Amino acid sequence: MIKRVGVAGFDRRALLKVGAAAGLAQVAAPFVISARGEAPIKIGVANPLTGTYAAPGKNESIGMQLAVDQLNAKNGILGRQIELLAEDSTSGDAGAAVQKTRKLIERDNVDFLVGNVNSALAQAMAQVSNEKGVLHIVPGGHTDPITGTDCKWNVFRVCNTTRMEANAVSDLLFKTYGKKWHFITPDYAFGHTLYQGCEADLKKLGGTVTGNELTPLGTTDFSAYLIKARAANPDVLVVLVQGNDMVNCLKQISQFGIDKQIHVAGTQQELEPVEAMPPEARVGVWMFEWYWKQAAGTPGLDQFIAETRKRSGGKVPTARTWFGYVTIHAYALACEKAKTIEAKAAAKALADLELPPEIKLQPNKVYFRGGDHQLMLSAFLGELLQTGDGDPENLFKVNSIVAGDSIAPSVADTGCKMNMPA
Repeated sequence: MIKRVGVAGFDRRALLKVGAAAGLAQVAAPFVISARGEAPIKIGVANPLTGTYAAPGKNESIGMQLAVDQLNAKNGILGRQIELLAEDSTSGDAGAAVQKTRKLIERDNVDFLVGNVNSALAQAMAQVSNEKGVLHIVPGGHTDPITGTDCKWNVFRVCNTTRMEANAVSDLLFKTYGKKWHFITPDYAFGHTLYQGCEADLKKLGGTVTGNELTPLGTTDFSAYLIKARAANPDVLVVLVQGNDMVNCLKQISQFGIDKQIHVAGTQQELEPVEAMPPEARVGVWMFEWYWKQAAGTPGLDQFIAETRKRSGGKVPTARTWFGYVTIHAYALACEKAKTIEAKAAAKALADLELPPEIKLQPNKVYFRGGDHQLMLSAFLGELLQTGDGDPENLFKVNSIVAGDSIAPSVADTGCKMNMPA
């Protein structure tokens, strides 16, 4: 059941579409996803449902709700049903994210917290969750400090760090395209640390940076940055922007014919922007953090795809869907292991916890590393396809799948000094 949280004039039909994860309409007000049963376990979600990162945020919601429904159909968590309370953090307003986080914790009394897609917002939320002693999983904010220099006993992360992303793809780009790189970088925490990781890897490989164009979140016109990039005459133009910015940037690269003059590629790529861009813009070598088209027989994968299609208008799951799915199941696994929902005990249970095959939905060992609370997930390396191969949504050719702990820096190198409370 989905019900409103007293906001006058709110479009209830749009709300129902988002809560059921079947529609794409944007919403700007909070909503509650309720499950049956008394004394439910409340999981608060502050994630973007509007703005540049609306599509990833909504797909994470689909994965979360699928996991909740699966768990509630069985035993919930420790015999209690689960309730998701979701707030629109917006895509880029840290103040709004903090306000929504405090509301979820202080007024709605959530037991656990989820968020955010935006790295800067995830960091801001982590300050609040740590202050309040609430267990917090970041599903999709990538900047290194979250599980590095700013690591906290109560904060875990599902998606890769930016350094893991850089390490996964830098050697491949260098060998495939050349040693002179020019960057288009989002000007906030995620972009800064991702660029730093790529720059460090390129330096080790013996390459050079011809320039780094810092672009504000929500940029629609990339022409000035692309003109500078073309004038620098690099071997490869490395695109680090995400969400709608990725769509706009690659569209304009194609329109200007830059992809015919310079190799275009990048680190993290996602199905949401790839589907939203024209076929001619789908070029280059990239890394997906999870991809739905895998070897036959991957435990649980067919069911996950089928269940997601039912909730998303027939669309396949994306990495974001998987992030949300894993986040909720991770809470359940930790609490069942600890036999309590108490934050400190559940955090200790989650550290070094390995995901079972039907939850990890990929090859290689996938586990939360105890030293920094970072999930070690696989990296799917390959190239974009202009048209679907066997399925309209199969727009990425996976050439290799690399284990997460083979591309992750050591805990000592992350700068994390984990202090678990007594």
